[in-house]
Amino acid sequence: MTLLRGFLWLLGFQLLGQAAVEWLSLPVSHAMAGLLLLLVWLLVTRRLNESVATASQALIGQLAMLIMPGVVGVFFVIDEFAGHWTAVMLALVLGTFLSVLTTLWLMQRFMPGDLVSSETQEPRP
Repeated sequence: MTLLRGFLWLLGFQLLGQAAVEWLSLPVSHAMAGLLLLLVWLLVTRRLNESVATASQALIGQLAMLIMPGVVGVFFVIDEFAGHWTAVMLALVLGTFLSVLTTLWLMQRFMPGDLVSSETQEPRP
């Protein structure tokens, strides 16, 4: 039941994102707007919703499958990207670099200090 409740939370924020994009004529996808609204809600409440965490963990295992339609879709419009390959490469490199930096920053911020320091030390015999 917790998983279903978490999916309903995620779907609700996606619908809020859809409403915000349509109402404000924002140039972003409704899913991205919904995720940003969810982020704001989590930051304002300053607590982790257990059902959202459970649903998110279930989706992380399927992340490659969720990204696949966008990747496959690029092959159908590859001719439109032909003149913009430098911008695409720059966006890919910069996006990857920023993703790695953000991940490292979040790991340092949210992982317990004892766990990080114990992994860097050599095991005792």
